[in-house]
Amino acid sequence: MHPIIFLPLFISIIIVISSCTSAKNSIVILEDGYGTGFTMDMKEFNSNNKCELSLAEGDEVQVEVEHESGKIALVVNGKNGSEPYSGNCDESIRFTITVTETDVYVFKVSGKGATGKITVKNLGNNIE
Repeated sequence: MHPIIFLPLFISIIIVISSCTSAKNSIVILEDGYGTGFTMDMKEFNSNNKCELSLAEGDEVQVEVEHESGKIALVVNGKNGSEPYSGNCDESIRFTITVTETDVYVFKVSGKGATGKITVKNLGNNIE
């Protein structure tokens, strides 16, 4: 293969491969598009970030943590002052939170060398 053709091809392959991996010390937050959930994907994350979710009284929220390494802390606060969850997620776990009032809830994540993923889904209202 001619070197003039090979070099651009090689550079293109390197760019494609490097763009497919997350950067260190990063977090990517993807909302589901329906306002019912989101994912936080972390790679050696050393900071704080947040995502908001509007919830109604009685809504049940499923939180799934896929912990790979580092320390992950999660705090859920309603803008009206409630705090339905606060804790460390230093292992993979799945749990639910039931909110007691209609509010906009802030899901704050803190990481120290945190690699993993947090998935949050609103399962709906469980009040009968």
